[in-house]
Amino acid sequence: QVQLVESGGGLVQAGGSLRLSCAASGRTFRSNAMGWFRQAPGKEREFVAAIGGRFGGGTNYADSAKGRFTIARDNAKNTLYLQMNSLKPEDTAAYYCAASSSYSYTPVSTRQAYDYWGQGTQVTVSS
Repeated sequence: QVQLVESGGGLVQAGGSLRLSCAASGRTFRSNAMGWFRQAPGKEREFVAAIGGRFGGGTNYADSAKGRFTIARDNAKNTLYLQMNSLKPEDTAAYYCAASSSYSYTPVSTRQAYDYWGQGTQVTVSS
């Protein structure tokens, strides 16, 4: 059974940093695109960042994340990371890890491309 388990969320002041982790089990995703999405209360789930398969592939960021967030993967640990710096109150949301079931070098940004989802970890940024 495939599982994605996020951790690392919490409460942080504006300008602070957090590192989210997503530990995958049940299969490896080294050749698959993986990504981070977030959902704030009353809003649609939105793309944050993605990374392609195979040795980091390419990366893709939402405009809101560019220059502040960094996505990375450790294939040996089957783990995905999201380093978030210069956090803003508008970054407050539940953050979800996602993985594609098919091999892909492309860091896709669409929700429909992902087949596996974690349960989410809450990030709250206070002003």
